[in-house]
Amino acid sequence: MNCPLCVADPETTIWRDGSCRVIRVDDADYPGFCRVVWHEHVAEMTDLTAACQRHLFNVVLATETALRQLMQPDKINLASFGNVVPHLHWHVIPRFRDDRHFPEPIWGTPRRAGARRTAPSPEALAAAIGAALTKLTAG
Repeated sequence: MNCPLCVADPETTIWRDGSCRVIRVDDADYPGFCRVVWHEHVAEMTDLTAACQRHLFNVVLATETALRQLMQPDKINLASFGNVVPHLHWHVIPRFRDDRHFPEPIWGTPRRAGARRTAPSPEALAAAIGAALTKLTAG
C-alpha cells in the first residue's frame, strides 16, 4: 500500500499523540490550514471505537479552537473526504471573507487574488491546541 498519510514525511507536524497528529498544509493562499490525521490506516470514522472517535473529534475541535484564537478567521471549514486518499483525516481551514475562494470551498474556482496572511508559528499553534484539548477533556 502506498498511502501518503501513513508516511509522515515530508510534513510539518504541529502536534501529535499516540493516536493522531496535526500537520500544517503548506498553502500560501490558506495559512493556518491543518490536517488532523489518524495514525492507523482506516477510512471512516465508524472504523474507530466510540472512544477513539471522541478523541479524534476532540483534536479536530481543539485545532479549530486554536486557529480561531490565533487567527480570528471569519469562518472555519471542517471537512473529511478521503475520496482520493482513503485514510481518515480532517481538514481544518481558517477562512476569511477576502480569501481567494470565499464563500466557496477552497477547491473551487478562485473568485479573487485573495489577501495574504501569516500562519501562526508551529510552536504557538501546538501550545494552543494542547491548551484547548486539555480544556475540552477536563472533568
